[in-house]
Amino acid sequence: MKTAPSFLPPAIRRAAGFTLIEVMIVVAIVAILAAVALPSYKNYVMRGRIPEATSTLAAQQVKMEQWYQDNQTYATGGACGVAAPATGKYFSFTCTNASATTYLLTATGIGSMTGFSYSIAQDGTKTSAVTGVSGWSGPTPNNCWVTTTGGMC
Repeated sequence: MKTAPSFLPPAIRRAAGFTLIEVMIVVAIVAILAAVALPSYKNYVMRGRIPEATSTLAAQQVKMEQWYQDNQTYATGGACGVAAPATGKYFSFTCTNASATTYLLTATGIGSMTGFSYSIAQDGTKTSAVTGVSGWSGPTPNNCWVTTTGGMC
């Protein structure tokens, strides 16, 4: 490190740099910002993954209604007339309770979305469940797809 010439007063000759206190203050500020930003970012990412479930279920519902219009039943051979996609990136999809007049399409979270579950029935009834996910809860009454924290649809 280069120092000032010796003919300058001692206050000016002081070496340039940061003191330990200054560095610790900056570290503390960064830690506080990270403590606030990280949970918000995690929540933002989760909300961004939910549309995979809701949009796939909505598309499958349309396909089931088209199947019903053509075949006058939701089922074929004891299964849903239109097979739901087995897995997406964050959700697995199933079709259950298929009969001539009923079905239930369900999206269940996998990986980082474990704990989320969405479903829709033949009459358009939407339900959701969120278990074991910090800050998230299912809606009350359970008649919609929860898309934000606190059970909000």
